[in-house]
Parts: sequence; structure tokens; C-alpha cells
Amino acid sequence: MSPVAIAVAPNGGRKVKADHPAVPLTPAELAVTAAHCLEAGAAMIHAHVRNADGSHLLDAAAYRDAIATIRSAVGDRLVIQITSEALGKYTPAQQRAAVQAVKPEAASLALRELVPDASEEQAFADLLGWMKRERVTPQIILYDAQDAIRLAEFRKRGLVPFEKLPVLFVLGRYTAGQTSHPADLLPFVAPGAPTFEHWSVCAFGAQETACVTAGALLGGHIRVGFENNELLPDGCRAKGNQDLVAAARRAIEAVGLKAATADELRAATAELP
Repeated sequence: MSPVAIAVAPNGGRKVKADHPAVPLTPAELAVTAAHCLEAGAAMIHAHVRNADGSHLLDAAAYRDAIATIRSAVGDRLVIQITSEALGKYTPAQQRAAVQAVKPEAASLALRELVPDASEEQAFADLLGWMKRERVTPQIILYDAQDAIRLAEFRKRGLVPFEKLPVLFVLGRYTAGQTSHPADLLPFVAPGAPTFEHWSVCAFGAQETACVTAGALLGGHIRVGFENNELLPDGCRAKGNQDLVAAARRAIEAVGLKAATADELRAATAELP
């Protein structure tokens, strides 16, 4: 089987130091976290940037600063993915503008946020066309099977120019006490469900490792980290994001799989413009 890419989502847009003292908020903290997670087995970091008060931010200058600081720590040994997540603060136009202003190596795009209705479909298609031309790798965030069906319909209509479109299946939602289970993956991979060439799984709670390992055994890839979860498989609180990466790596290696490098991840998602 192909190597399994482990991405780390170390901070998200919600958690602050009061939630966990090791949540990285500044570029310098993100760089340290990136280095630790690289050593633990990560191939990609999914990074959010914050305002001075710790609140969620989409800002090109802040992203450039964070990317440069992370690169200074890990070079090109991690794929650096930014988020376009709105968190209720940004419009689809503002989300698109942030991605284009930064022109990162990779960016995550939540389908529900960027295309809340049909009026945003063409703008979404135009963004994807720009990303392909500029070699910015997208990852479409899908919260349930209906999101996957909708994205597959967009592909049939010619709105998606990528042949190898990366997606992320989110097992559960951002709710208090959310705990995901491996069976939550089943609607995404059921017979007749849309198929995607490069898919990853993220989950909430102490079964995060079990969920992402189930995905890896079915041919998917992995995202772990404090954005969604702080608990190790035994229910103990992780000291840092690297502990969650290491737990995922141990789990996939125990079933005969291998953690991918950043270059292997790049090769798996690369497309000609």
C-alpha cells in the first residue's frame, strides 16, 4: 500500500492557552510545533494564524510571516497548508481573496463555507482554476456524505479542474464533548459513495487514533492534532501535538503501513497546470 500522509492540525481557530498550554498561537510557536511533529512523523502542517488577542484571522501578511517562520525551522520537509476557514467571520469572497493573496503551497477549503448556495459556485470553480494554474494544492473539507455527493456533482458539471482532488472527511462536528468513532467513516466509503483520489480523515476525542487508522487501512490519509482533539488513545491528555502524531504513526506501523514524507505527499497530489 502507498505511504500514509500524516498531517497535524495543531491549533485551529478556536482553542487558546486556557484550553491547552501547548496550543501554538504565534509563528514562533507554530515553528517549534512543526519541528516536533516532523520528528514524530508528520508530512504536513495545517496552520491557522491568530490576532493578537488569540482570535481567528485570515490575513495574508500574517500567513506569510507564519509560513516563513515555519520554513526556517523545517525547510521543505513539511507541506505547509493554510486554512480559508471562515469561523463565521469571513465571507466566501474574503476567504478566496486570502488564499490568492498568500499563494501558499496548499490550502484547505470548506465546501459549505465557500459555496453556501448556487450563487457562489462559479466563483468556487474560478478559485480552483486559479489554484491549479498556480500549483496551490487544495483540500476540500467535507462534513458528511451529502457534502461528498455535492462535490462529486460539481466535478460532473466541470466545476473542478483537478484530476487528483484531495478531500478531508470530518468525522463529527465542532460540538462540546464531541467524540468520533471509526464507524462514522462508513457513510463516506459506503458502496456507491463518491470516490476521491486522495482522501484524509480527521476525528474528535480519544478515538481519534482509531478513526484515522481505520481510514488508513482503507486507503486514506490522516489528520490529527489539537484543532480537534487533545486525547491520546488511552484517554490521557497529550502534552503536545507531536504526541498525537506519534500515536498515529505507531498505530499505522503496527498494521504494516508506512508514514509518508512531505515529498511523497507532494508527489501523490501533484498535477500539471
